[in-house]
Formats: sequence, structure tokens, C-alpha cells
Amino acid sequence: MTVLQIDLETYSSVDLKTCGVYRYVESPDFEILLFGFAYGDDPVLVIDLTAFEDIPDRVLRDLTDPSVIKTAYNANFERTCISKQYGIECDPSQWRCTSVWALALGLPGYLDGVAEVLKLDVQKDAKGKNLIKYFSVPCKPSKANGQRTRNYPHHDPEKWEEYKSYNRQDVVVEREVRRKLERFPVPAHEWALWALDQRINDQGVRLDPILFRQAIACDEQYEARLMQEAKEITGLENPNSLTQLKEWLLERGLDTPDGLSKDYMPQLLDAAPDDETRRVLELRQELSKTSVDKYNAMNRSMCADERARGLLQFCGANRTWRWAGRLIQVQNLPKNVFTDLAMAREILKSGDFELVEMLFGAPPFVLSQLIRTAFIPSEGCRFIVSDFSAIEARVIAWLADEGWVLEVFRGHGKIYEATASNMFGVPFETIVKGHANYELRARGKIATLACGFQGGENALAVMDSKHEINPDEYPRLVKQWRDANPNIRKLWYAAENAAVTAVRDKTTVKLAHGVQYRYEAGVLFADLPSGRSLAYVNPRIKPEPKFNKEGLVFDGMDQVKKKWMSHRTYGGRLVENLVQAIARDCLAESMVRVDAEGYRIAMHVHDEVVLDVPIGIGSLEHVTTVMGKPIRWAPGLPMRAAGFECDFYMKD
Repeated sequence: MTVLQIDLETYSSVDLKTCGVYRYVESPDFEILLFGFAYGDDPVLVIDLTAFEDIPDRVLRDLTDPSVIKTAYNANFERTCISKQYGIECDPSQWRCTSVWALALGLPGYLDGVAEVLKLDVQKDAKGKNLIKYFSVPCKPSKANGQRTRNYPHHDPEKWEEYKSYNRQDVVVEREVRRKLERFPVPAHEWALWALDQRINDQGVRLDPILFRQAIACDEQYEARLMQEAKEITGLENPNSLTQLKEWLLERGLDTPDGLSKDYMPQLLDAAPDDETRRVLELRQELSKTSVDKYNAMNRSMCADERARGLLQFCGANRTWRWAGRLIQVQNLPKNVFTDLAMAREILKSGDFELVEMLFGAPPFVLSQLIRTAFIPSEGCRFIVSDFSAIEARVIAWLADEGWVLEVFRGHGKIYEATASNMFGVPFETIVKGHANYELRARGKIATLACGFQGGENALAVMDSKHEINPDEYPRLVKQWRDANPNIRKLWYAAENAAVTAVRDKTTVKLAHGVQYRYEAGVLFADLPSGRSLAYVNPRIKPEPKFNKEGLVFDGMDQVKKKWMSHRTYGGRLVENLVQAIARDCLAESMVRVDAEGYRIAMHVHDEVVLDVPIGIGSLEHVTTVMGKPIRWAPGLPMRAAGFECDFYMKD
């Protein structure tokens, strides 16, 4: 099959990073500047569209020819830009994304990082960032360029030639990356899933602009009110200045050597010498809560048709291939804890901020509660929201053959009560509201969430965020949970032994239910029952003195530090990767099924799908039935889905 490698250089006055490519191409000044491409092993050609050069007719035809595979690094960008510039549909099923391919193999998500890790003979041109900044984004008027806000090729012909060389080199590097990765192909069903993902991102989800703009206005008004009060009490020009405020507090007799972070605020409030000082600290604390980042992201990224697009990154969590959030970050939306969401959002939209505060509380809390509700169905539609019940607990029990847990999920499904019953040796039927044993449910829930991946006392402390358990009980709870789940405990050590053996002996070791660890060409693969594999690059065995054993180390991206580095792993973490990956595959299977049934997926969050369904068509019962069907490659895994219908997105 013919492969057409493509790389573009473009211009738009809209910021690509903060607004996304769909909003980027809507700018009236958007244009493709350079179109670099190569067929197979042919020389790379760069078409300079600013010089009125034409893309060859063959290329234009092949952009819509299903027999020609189009490929790019971050193909979503090229697809979207080409569709806009030429008014054609770039069917994602005809494209392949080298960035996704790299992420699937545990490699960095950026091109120069991949080229470096793969030790390619060709590398990305380091001058690129400066050239992009010069030609592809607006510039500030200066003495050097007068009043112009954009640089054109004729402003620096030498740099422009360098930009064309940079574009050509990118095609060369992307092609070399693709060649290097061809040894480890992505399964065909995953490319089909990526195509579905692209259609979901292309379609996007509708936003309520009145709501999010009023939320921003409400926050501004509330913050101004707090600042004014702080100024009146302190007499400071800027009470938000840490330096100014610390000096003022010191004058009042309150020393703050450790700063004014939220961790120290309770002690500082207790130590406040008078009511005015205490009130200023309270104002500081309240100002730190005022955040409308997600509302601002909605404002930046919303397209002309009031839809947000490109919110989901396929294989964004590259250790497991789970999706990651982009722009508005729908994967970490606050939960709803009050019930009158409809009333609160309507009052907010009306602009009566005083009534909002009077009825529902301080604006920071109310606005965080309403973030989900800014996502609304298309005209004439309603949302059907459906998710899996306790999917990770089901998957780990299935993988470990923890029989009693599987029976719970095949029956009543009350895993927290059943866990508490098993841990504490009390009758299941006594863990109900009104009975003294009901307090054990919280312990069962926290232990279930904290201990499944070899978590100990620290994991319990993290999950026990409401401080429902005396920390002195943590060690005993960990032991009780592990004693109640012996097969899951065995799975941790079996997974670690299998992975270590596979690397040490450069072999394949079977684990359970179609999972096996396989060493090949400097990569440890965890083959999954769905037919895809997790990848651990450059695995090696290193002593682990703390536990007096051999341990597994591999190279990968640190999701927090955003850098390529070594990672040490262990049985619980390996099992966590397996469970989250299998749970992701369950969601993927269900997404394909509901799509095949004609339901339109507006977005999905963790183990939940949000469907944009015309009123009078489809039903919640049908959706949950489709979601809960047995999965072919996971026989015996008890699946169950639940859901609800709504006129705006929320957490039921």
C-alpha cells in the first residue's frame, strides 16, 4: 500500500497550545505555509504555498484516496489543517499517527524526544522553535520591524530558506521514526479505534457560553470584592503580594517563615493575634480558591458553532494507553455534591451572583460544582451517560481469580460491604445504615481503593481524605485486606516474577487470562488479552537492597516532570498497569459497540461515555445493555453498566 508522509508549517494568530487546533484553523488569517511530503522512500518535496506553488494533482487526489495511507507525526493537526485549507474530508481511517505509534511503545510524545531515544542517524532540526516563532506566530511590533504584527518570507529570505529546510528535515525524521517502529506494528483494531477517537474529537461537545462567561464574570466580581476588603483592612496596595502581606502580618506580631500556603493556614489562623489579622488570612485563603481555569479554557477553545473539540488524547497515558484530557481537561472535573444544579446554573446564567451566593454558598464552591454543567447536548438532543460499575475492582478480581469478589460482582455488586464483611468477619447483612457495623463500610471502601495495587499505609492515608479512620488502624487494615484477598496478593508477586524472568532470560512468561510478559529487541512487552501490548523500554534487572531482591528498571516518560528517565517498578505497579490497561480496553470495546449502534459519543471520561442522542431515539436501557455485554476476549469478567439521562452533563 502506498504511504504518503506529510508535515505542515502553518500560520494563525490563535494560540495553538492553549486554544487547540480546531479553534486555530478557524482564525481568518490561518493558512498553510509549507507542505512537506514524500511517497515511500522517494525524496522529500516541500511546496511553498506563500510563493503560489501548487500541490501536485496526485497529492491532492491521494488525500482522499482510501488506497493511500496518509501519515504524520500528530496526524490530528495535519488532518484538521488540510481539511480547513482545501475544504475536503480527511477520513481518519485513511491516516496513521506516528505520535500515537510512539506513545503506544512507551516512547516520548514529541518528535525530537523519540528521535533521540531511538538514536536515529537523522535528528530534528534544533533551529525549529525560533523559526516557528518568527514565521508561524504573531510578533510584537518593535523598532526592528516597525508596526507589523507578522513576519512574512520577504522580511528575512535567508530564514525562510532555513524554514523550508526545517520542514524537509521533519519529514525525513518522521519517516525514519516510522520505519524504526514498523517492527512493532499497532494492531489494526487499535487504528480503527483511533479513527473513532478522531471522529469524536472532530465532532466535539457543545458548550453553554452564557454559563461559562457568567461564571468568569462572577469570579471576577467576587475576587474584586475580597481584594477591596483586604485593602481596606491592611492598607496595602496589593494584598495579594506575598512579600507585602508577610510584612504586614509580621507588624501584627504573626511571623510566617514557612509561607502562606494552604498547608500552614490552619496553624496561622489559630495563631492570629486579633480578628482583623484572622480575617485577612481568611481572605487570603478564599482568594486561593478562586479558580476558573476550566471556564477560561472553554472560552479560549470554543469554536464558532459553540463546540469544544480536541479534548481527548488517544494513548495520552502511554504506560496503559488510556486517554488523557486536553485543553479543558475533562478527565479531572470536580464532582457534584449538591442536588439543585439546574436552579444554580439558571441563576448564574441570569447574572444574579448575589442570589447564587445566598442560596448555594461561596462562589468558588458553586462555580466548581457547575463546571460539568457547562457541557450540554446538541439542539434537540439529550445526554445519555453510562459507566462501568467498579471496573478496576472487577478486572483485578478476574485477573487474579479472586473467586469471592467475582461472585459479589455476579450478584448484588456491593463490593465495599462485602469487603468489610470479609475483612472483619461480620455478617454481610449487618453492614447497613442504622446498624453499628455500617461504619465498617467506609473501611471496606477505602481499603478496596487503596490496597489493590500493593498499597500500604501511605496509600490508605491518601484514600482516607475525609479522615474516617484512625491512622493507628492503617497497618491492621492493610493486613486484613490482604488476608481477605490472597489471590490478588499472589498476583502482585507472580507479575513481578514473570516480568523479571522475561527480561533476565530474554524469554516469554505466561501470567493469567491471556496476559504474558515477553522480551523482544530491548523491550519488555506485557501482552494483553485484547490483542495489544504494553511496552517497557530498555528493561534491566538491578538489585533492590531495601527488599534484598532483584528489581525491574525501565526507561520512560515521567508524566509529572515531563522528561525521559529511569523508573523502578514492582509487582503492584505492574498489576496496576495491567488492570488499568484492560479496563481501558473494556471501555474501548464498548465505545465501538455503542458507535456501531448509531449512538454519537460526545466525550468519554475514565470508564464513562457521554452520548449526544436525539430526543425520541435510543434509550438508557439499550445503552447500558450494550455496555454491559460480555467481552469476547475476557470470558468470565462480570461486566455491569449503569447510567442516566440529563439535559446537561453532571455526575449522578
